Amino acid sequence: MEYMIAALVGLFFVFGIYFLLSRSLIRMLLGVVVLSNGVNLLIFTAGRLMRAIAPIVPDGLDQPETAIANPLPQALILTAIVIGFAMFSFLLVLAYRAYQTLDADNTDNMRVAEPRNGPQPPLSY
Repeated sequence: MEYMIAALVGLFFVFGIYFLLSRSLIRMLLGVVVLSNGVNLLIFTAGRLMRAIAPIVPDGLDQPETAIANPLPQALILTAIVIGFAMFSFLLVLAYRAYQTLDADNTDNMRVAEPRNGPQPPLSY
């Protein structure tokens, strides 16, 4: 089971990086979401995948008798999901505002700071 999830994490990373390298803002946003889901799944897999045993040490024991799931990665993932959703919402609004202002979704057409026929920098001093 862990090998399948590791392969899925690899696919998430590949697709996330592929989408981030595209020129469209919407694909970049999807790349951020897919990459963050891949990282969350990676952290979850690092905490061991077990269904049969709860991630709680019974009363009276200082350490567990058998292997149990680690609850810390699960708590980290819950926090990362909330932060990832907030970041995606902010980036979505930022991309929409950039689309409204510049009337372009392609990053090559969004050349406000460096226009195509603008003055060239000096080649020597």
